Amino acid sequence: MRKTGWEVSSGIESAGVKEFQASDSGPAPRECPDEAVRPGKPPMGVRTLKAGLYTAVALCLVTALVHVVLVFLHVAPANPVSKRYSSQVNGWVYPLFEQNWRLFAPDPDSFNRNILARTAHTDPKGSVQVTPWFDLAAVDHSAVDHNVFPSHTSQNLLRRAWTSYVETHGGSDTARSERAVMLQTYLRNIAADRIAAHNEGRAFEFIQLRVVTRPVAAPGTAAGTRQPAPTEDRLLPWWKVTSHGK
Repeated sequence: MRKTGWEVSSGIESAGVKEFQASDSGPAPRECPDEAVRPGKPPMGVRTLKAGLYTAVALCLVTALVHVVLVFLHVAPANPVSKRYSSQVNGWVYPLFEQNWRLFAPDPDSFNRNILARTAHTDPKGSVQVTPWFDLAAVDHSAVDHNVFPSHTSQNLLRRAWTSYVETHGGSDTARSERAVMLQTYLRNIAADRIAAHNEGRAFEFIQLRVVTRPVAAPGTAAGTRQPAPTEDRLLPWWKVTSHGK
C-alpha cells in the first residue's frame, strides 16, 4: 500500500518534535558508582571554634591536675618536695583552698565571737566622721538561722578569716610573714565589702575591727539569762582601705 505525502511529512514532523523534546531535557546523567564523594572542609569559623574548645579543655585539665598535686603536697606529711616548694604550695592553697580535716575528729568552737566593724571618712573640710559599730557576725547568724540550706559563705567566710588571722598574728596585730600579710588583707577586704553592702553607699577610707569573745553558755541555761562575761575584747588598729561609696 502506498503512503501519501501528507502521511510521510506528518511522520517526519512527529519524529522531529520527539527529538526536540528529548534535547530540551538535556543529556541523561551518568551514574559513576566507583567515584567517591569528597566531603568539603568545614568553614574557618567552625575550625577556630573547635580549636578554642580543645585548648580550653586542655587548660582545665592541666589546672585541675596542678590543683590536685598542690593540695596533696599541702595535706601530705612533710617531705622534701613539700618543703622545697612550700611557698608555692601555700600561695596556691591559702586562703581560698584551705584544708580543714575535721570530718572524723570535729573540734567545734567553744566560744561565740562577735566581729564588729566601724569606718571612718574624711570630708572635704578635713573633719573625720566615724560610724557606730556594726555587727558583721550578726548578719551571718541571721542568714543561717532557720535556713534549711544556709550558704557556706555565711557560715564560714568571716569566721575562718578571723581564726586564720589569729593563727598567723597571735596576740599582736603586726604581720611577720607573707602569709600573715595576705590573711590580714583578706580579713580587711571581707569586712570592707560587708560594710559597703550595708551602709547605703556612704563613703569611707578606713576601717577598724573589734572582736568580742564569749564562752558558749552551758547546756540547760535558762532563756533570758545574761550572756557570759567576755573573755576577750580585742580592738584592732585602723586599716586603710580602697575608697568605698560616693
